[in-house]
Formats: sequence, structure tokens, C-alpha cells
Amino acid sequence: MDRSSYKLYHVHDHDSRAYVETYYSGNPDMPFKEDTLKTPMTKLHNAFKMGHITGKVLIDISGGPQVYHLCSACEYFQEIIPMRLTDKCIMEIMKWHKDRTGGFGWGHTIAHVTDLEGRSDQYEAKEMKMKSVIERVVKFDIESEDLTDIGVPQADCVITNMLLDKICKNQDDYMRYLRKMLCLLKPGGHMILLGATNTTFYTVGVQKFHYFKYDENFARDALVREGMTILQCEDTPRTSESPLSDYGGILFIVACKQK
Repeated sequence: MDRSSYKLYHVHDHDSRAYVETYYSGNPDMPFKEDTLKTPMTKLHNAFKMGHITGKVLIDISGGPQVYHLCSACEYFQEIIPMRLTDKCIMEIMKWHKDRTGGFGWGHTIAHVTDLEGRSDQYEAKEMKMKSVIERVVKFDIESEDLTDIGVPQADCVITNMLLDKICKNQDDYMRYLRKMLCLLKPGGHMILLGATNTTFYTVGVQKFHYFKYDENFARDALVREGMTILQCEDTPRTSESPLSDYGGILFIVACKQK
């Protein structure tokens, strides 16, 4: 398929439920569980347990309704504010948050994190903790000149999970959108970036969606150019076999904003 025909996440708005069921479900035959779930959750657990990534507010700017990456973070912040580009994503998150009928179940990811924490018997308490620190989900426009105009405070930590990859067409886009995200971060705060390297597409349903192709060095350099100090950077090679996406690895970066 001609890459020019791939749809754009923030323009064409894919089916949020189909997306999480394809890439983040607990189904035994879900091919991506090591790459998209277990590896990132383990890295997040290890990063947070070191104790230096903590504070009052964490802002989560991600490309979909996934919340698995907040399982560890909820123990280290008083408030977590998910920011999403589409109404569908917000509705999907709120179904889970409010225990509404048909909400996507994140139990398999919560169970994995409680296992990592050595308290597998506290699954229900962990989910309640996650929901208690998420008081609101905010819709935003990535093209806004100043993301702070939507009424969110500057954060002690910003997590961005598979969003820049989906909305950027080129390196200039990446730098422009990254700069906007970093304006939400306090001096001395941390950014955690999750992405998929060397990727051109991902599939939701029968449709292929665009991914910006980049490598570890580009993402690392982009953060450094914006005044960030890299504390951890790992590109874990792909383990799954599936034609649904051509990603090469899962990128995990922790960086600190210089004061």
C-alpha cells in the first residue's frame, strides 16, 4: 500500500476500542503483549521505584485510551491528568474510570504491576488508587499555541505514550509538538517518552494509520536540543510476529528538564 494513503490518527480518528483490543488486551493470542505491555510496564515500575520521579501532578499525553502506563505512576503523584486529542479516547477512558457497562478492562495490566510490586493480593486497591488520582480527563488541541491555556497546571512529570509517533509527518513536526509538551513541565521535572522506532504504519480494523519513522538517536537528540538531560534511553527490539504493524522496537526514555 502507498504510504500516502495511510490515515492520520488525529485527523481520521480510529476506533479507540478496536485499538486497545488489538494492541493492549489480555487475550492469550494478543501478539504484542511483551512489546506493548510487559516490557514498558516493567521499565516504568523500575524507573518509579528509584524514587526521584515523584511530585504533585503528572500529565499524561498519549495517543489512545490506554492507561496501563499509569499503574506504577499512581503511587508517586497526588494527581494524574490524562490529556487526549479525541472525544472517543476520553469516552473510553471514562467508561473504565466510572465502571460503566462495556468499559475496557485493564485488570491484566494492573495484575502485572502488582506482581512486580510484590503485592499481587492488592489488585483491587491498586485499581482504586489509579482511579482516585485521575480526577479529570482533558481534551486538547495539539495545534494550540500554548497548551497551558486549557487550565492544567505545570507538571512534575509528563508521560507521552505513542502520540508523537502518530501525529508527526516529519522531524519538524516532532520538534514543534515536543516543545509544546515540554512547556507543561516544571524545571527539574521529568519526561517519560514511550514510542515505537523505525515504524511506518499500524493497523486498526481494516485501516492502516501513519507512523512517523525515526530511531533512538533522533528522539534522544530532540530531547537534548530542548534542554533535557537524558537519564535512561533504551530501544528494546521487537519480539512479536504480526503484520498489523512494522515497528522495529519499543523506545523508553526518561529525561529531566534542566533548571
